[in-house]
Amino acid sequence: MVDSAPAQAQPELKRAIGPRLLLFFVVGDILGTGIYALTGSVAAEIGGALWVPFLGAFVVAFLTAFSYLELVGKYPGAGGAALYTHRAFKVHILTFMVTFTVMCSGVTSAASAAKAFGDTYLKEFAVLPLWIVALAFIAGLAVINYRGVGESVKANVLLTCIEVTGLAIIIIAGLWAIGAGQGDAGRLVEINTGGETGLWAPWFAITTAVSLAFFAMVGFEDSVNMAEETKDPVKIFPKAMLLGMAVAGTIYVIVAIVSSMLVPAEELAAAKSGALLKVLQVSAPGFPLQLFAAIGLLAVINSALINMLMASRLLYGMANERVLPTVFATVHPTRRTPWVSILFSSAIAYILVMSVDISVLGGTTALLLLVVFTIVNIAVLVLRKHKVEHEHFRAPTWAPFLGIVLCFFLATPLSGRPLIQFAIAGVLLVIGLVLWLINHLVVGRVEFDPSHLDDSREHPHPRDPQR
Repeated sequence: MVDSAPAQAQPELKRAIGPRLLLFFVVGDILGTGIYALTGSVAAEIGGALWVPFLGAFVVAFLTAFSYLELVGKYPGAGGAALYTHRAFKVHILTFMVTFTVMCSGVTSAASAAKAFGDTYLKEFAVLPLWIVALAFIAGLAVINYRGVGESVKANVLLTCIEVTGLAIIIIAGLWAIGAGQGDAGRLVEINTGGETGLWAPWFAITTAVSLAFFAMVGFEDSVNMAEETKDPVKIFPKAMLLGMAVAGTIYVIVAIVSSMLVPAEELAAAKSGALLKVLQVSAPGFPLQLFAAIGLLAVINSALINMLMASRLLYGMANERVLPTVFATVHPTRRTPWVSILFSSAIAYILVMSVDISVLGGTTALLLLVVFTIVNIAVLVLRKHKVEHEHFRAPTWAPFLGIVLCFFLATPLSGRPLIQFAIAGVLLVIGLVLWLINHLVVGRVEFDPSHLDDSREHPHPRDPQR
C-alpha cells in the first residue's frame, strides 16, 4: 500500500473565490458551450418548441442543485459529488467510478467546446486542421489553469461578460425583428416527432430533447469542486448558485424562443453548432458575423476553462480522500495548483476532441452527469443522519426524491437517448474500471477515514482567505 502521507504535506489550495467571483463562475459555466454549440442539435430533436427542453432541463438541474447546496454546506472541500458519494456509501469502487465519471463529464464538455471552437466559430476567420486547433486550445487552457485559480476565475469574469453580451445581442436583435413583424409564434408549439405517430410520440420527442438540452444547464455542479478555493463556502454558495442558475435559465429560454420564432427548426438543425449565427443573420442582416463569431470563440473558451478547472480539482480532492493515487494531490509549491491533475485531465480532453462528434460529446456529458446526479440525490438523503456542528443549507425533502426520479429516467434509454451515447459512456466507464483495478493494486484497499480532514477544512474560517 502506498502511504498517503505525502498528500497531507502538500501546500493548501489558495482561497481566492469570493461571492461575486463564484456567481460569475456559475453563470459563466452554464452560459457557454451548451447554448452556443448545441442549439441546432436540440432543434433537430424537438422542432419549433425549442424552449420546452431548455425549460425542462432547468427544472431538473434546479432540483439537483438543492442537494448539492446541502452537501457542500456540510462538507466544503474539493471533490464534489465524489466526496459526497464517499461519505454516504463508503464503497471504494463506487467513489472511484463517480470520480472518474464526473472527471469524464468535465473533459467531454471541454472537448465539446474545443470542437465548437474549431469547427464553427474559428472558421469565420481561418480554416486550420482540427488537431492543431485542439492542441493549442487544450494547452492554452492548461497553462491558464496552472497559473492559478485567481487568474482563472478573473479570466472567467471577463469571458462571462463577453458571452452574456453575445446572448444579449441575439435577444435584443431578435426581439427587435419580432417587433418589426418578423417571426412565427406558431412554431413555439410545434413538436417534431420524427415521423412517429401515437399518443406518446410527442412525449418521447420532448424527453429526447431535454436529455440533450440538459448539457446546456450543467455547470452549476462544477462550482462545488472549487469549494476548497472559496472564501466561506458554507455561507456564499446557496445565493450564488441559485441566482446564477436562475439568470442562466432565463437567458436560455428567451434565446430559444427568439431563435425558434425567427428561424424554422429544420434550418437551425442544418446549421448545427452555428445555429445562433443563423439567427443573427435573419434578425440583423447587417451585423458583422465575425464579431459574433469572436464572441462565440470566447464563450466556448470560458466553458472549457471552467470544466478543466473542475476536472483537475476533482482529481486533487479525491487523491486527498485516498481514493486516487496521491500523485494527483501534488500541488505546485509556488503556483499552488494541482499540476499533475491538470496535465492528466488535459490529455484525456485532447483525445476526445480528436475522436468524437460534438453532439455525441454533449449528449454523453449529460448522460454521465445524470447518473451522478441520481447518486447525489440519494446521497443527500443518506447523509441526513450525519450531523455537523455548523449551520448549513438544508434542501426541502421533496426535492431530492423528485430529482432521483427525473435524473434516473433521463439517464435511461426510455428517454429516447441515442444508443451511441450509452456506447461511449460504457467505454469510458470500462476504462474507469481498469484504472480502478490498477489503483487497487497500487494503493491497496483503503477504508474511508475522514479523520485526516481537520476542522478548518470542514468549515473554513470566513475571515481568513488563506485557510
